[in-house]
Amino acid sequence: FQNASSLRYDYGKYYASKTFYDGAKKRRILLGWVNESSIEAADRIKGWSGIHTIPRKIWLDASGKQLIQWPIPEIESLRSKPVSLPHQVIKGGSLVPISGITAAQADVEISFKVSNLENVEKFETSWTNPQLLCSQKGASLNGFGLLTLASQHLEEYTAVFFRILKASDKFVVLMCSDQSRSSLNTHPDKTTYGTFVDVDPVGEGLSLRILIDHSVVESFAAKGKNVITARVYPTLAKDDKAYLYAFNNGTQSVEITELTAWSMKKADIA
Repeated sequence: FQNASSLRYDYGKYYASKTFYDGAKKRRILLGWVNESSIEAADRIKGWSGIHTIPRKIWLDASGKQLIQWPIPEIESLRSKPVSLPHQVIKGGSLVPISGITAAQADVEISFKVSNLENVEKFETSWTNPQLLCSQKGASLNGFGLLTLASQHLEEYTAVFFRILKASDKFVVLMCSDQSRSSLNTHPDKTTYGTFVDVDPVGEGLSLRILIDHSVVESFAAKGKNVITARVYPTLAKDDKAYLYAFNNGTQSVEITELTAWSMKKADIA
């Protein structure tokens, strides 16, 4: 098994990217576009199509083989009203609500630890397409992560999660961004995205940072090794009717070692 997931900037809706060098802060910045998932008729009614993602700093990791991406730190000036959850264990089949933030416009950082990996699902050598794996029915079984832009009774949600699989000589980490239940509206594209993450779940643990902005969900795994951007159009999970949950669909317990979430203020663009 060879992980080719490091070959793309973003495994979701992301295109027409450009970089520039910020000489003042000695960093390279990546800018990209997110195309719409709505149909053309809906775009015409809106009067516009496509938006920019949040700018990302990009660099090579110490090995020189892995591109790392992370939201520029200036975005953190929009954070407000932080909410933290204490270290806790999520039993299999459980949901943990993350309350006290504006879930439709939020910045969330969460870290997981899985102690018991004896009974994880076997990885088949034919499983070379992570997006296909994430798109299969029941893909979230044994998955754990976050339900973003969720409605109160879970009629709608966008799930971002990990699955750990056991290959012959290592563990394989699959990251999925599942839009299949993102909206009750049947017209938008609800493609599910996936990528393999080059991380050791035993020695390093698993982390997610997710930026949520009404119709955009940008997910950064393993401190920026892999990124998936989704464009969704919930009909119920909007504004103050949007909710956020941590979840575990597996049979084994998963630990949340850290979780902090912030409501995000609107940017003041002069």
